[in-house]
Amino acid sequence: MAEIRAFRGLRYDPSIAGDLKELVTPPYDIISPEEQKGYYAKNENNVIRLEYGMELAGDSELQNKYTRAGQQLKDFLNTGVLKRDEKDCLYIYEQIFQLKNGESKSFKGIICLVKLEEFDKGVVLPHEETLSKAKSDRFNLMCATNCNFSQIYSLYLDEQKKIYPAIDALSDGEPDICFATDDGIQQRLWIIPENKEVRDIISLFRAEKLYIADGHHRYETALNYRNKLREEKGTYAENALFNYVMMFLVNMDNEGLLVFPTHRMLRDLSDFSEEHFLKEVEHDFSVEKCGKPMQMEQELSKREGKNFGFYTGKDYYYILTLKNKTLMDDLIPEKSEPYRNLDVSILHSGILERFMGIDKENMANQKNLSYTRDFSEAIDRVKDGTVQCSFILNATRINEIKDVTLYKEKMPQKSTYFWPKLVTGIVMNQFE
Repeated sequence: MAEIRAFRGLRYDPSIAGDLKELVTPPYDIISPEEQKGYYAKNENNVIRLEYGMELAGDSELQNKYTRAGQQLKDFLNTGVLKRDEKDCLYIYEQIFQLKNGESKSFKGIICLVKLEEFDKGVVLPHEETLSKAKSDRFNLMCATNCNFSQIYSLYLDEQKKIYPAIDALSDGEPDICFATDDGIQQRLWIIPENKEVRDIISLFRAEKLYIADGHHRYETALNYRNKLREEKGTYAENALFNYVMMFLVNMDNEGLLVFPTHRMLRDLSDFSEEHFLKEVEHDFSVEKCGKPMQMEQELSKREGKNFGFYTGKDYYYILTLKNKTLMDDLIPEKSEPYRNLDVSILHSGILERFMGIDKENMANQKNLSYTRDFSEAIDRVKDGTVQCSFILNATRINEIKDVTLYKEKMPQKSTYFWPKLVTGIVMNQFE
């Protein structure tokens, strides 16, 4: 099954680079243009210059954000801003955070290298569809830098309850690195040179499958980059670093794992009518009119069954509840039962395609559909007329992710949003 290994990570030297909290960022794909500029200004050594460089006027094939990242990486190495650990290490990473209600939570896992395997081998399993544009961007960056700057976030099942206790025992003392990011989340890292305990953990993973939680684009990119190098080199060692990718692995049963929903906002629909839409859906969904739209998210989370909030900008909202229990069997019989029972599958196939004219190609191109993880934005964009209506969803559950991936199926895009996000720049992996 999964083959993992310790590695010599690239890490910032704070005595040269500066305070680590000024050097790291969230994942590139949730950074806005304004935030990108802010990270540039924060510290001249910030990892943003490597992971998510700015596009500049006059960029060309020979000079662009990718070539600049490659040169910046060389400069960081030459000046000692970045240094490679002397020994192969396993990195134990923990985040401690608070929920809105003040409750404290945490999750802990390991940063390591994982041998790249095609999805059809059933060792590393995806759960979401991906977009080709993002994969092209990450491929160009990898070609220019030969480096992983951020970890792919993956889950494992610890049914024998042996792996996490071993990891926890190795991180019993004070962490080697501890700081809080601007959002108040504590970032803790233990650097464990390879020893018998590390090798035991590595051995335990040989019986495990890995489920990608966040980073599908980067995993597929790493596969493509590996294949490119294999073809160019002709001969290579199986333990060559380009045959591996950097991952963060966390126990799927960890109580600190949180998945937030991603809501759907619809725009530019021709002849959209709230009244007409509700008449069409009521054959398969019960329709309940409710007041106070800002309570919609909270109300949805309390209910049993498959429920969706529907908002059109008024001082009320609707809750749509699936009542036709055979609807999804009829619409997508080729899919597994876990896939058919997903909230996003029911919304996409049972509502958006049938009644809004938004097919899979439309969704992929986001012609009439946009996404937000922010409930308030989903409401405000309807109120200000930017979009015509919003659908509010409950979060996908961890066990649903596992069930779908075991059938080797991929959920629709934007099915999950794991939070908090791993920081980029705490450990990096250079292939050569």
